[in-house]
Amino acid sequence: MHYMPASAAWPNMVKRFFRNITQQRIWRGVFHSVGELTAAIKEYVENHNRQPKPSLRKAKASDILHKVTRAEQALNKFASE
Repeated sequence: MHYMPASAAWPNMVKRFFRNITQQRIWRGVFHSVGELTAAIKEYVENHNRQPKPSLRKAKASDILHKVTRAEQALNKFASE
């Protein structure tokens, strides 16, 4: 098992992608078969990938490392009790 905080950046990006594909393609379509739905999803992904946008991090590395240090100290304190 691996603990991953709910506020981690990449899962949020994945959730946002699935939200977008649902709202922009699936809800607006009428599909008479699984094959049609699959084709629509593949078409959306191909169009999405034609104009990729980088994931930009706003947090400074020093801020992230400070948070990691604080979390480690808290965990060590908890483990020693």
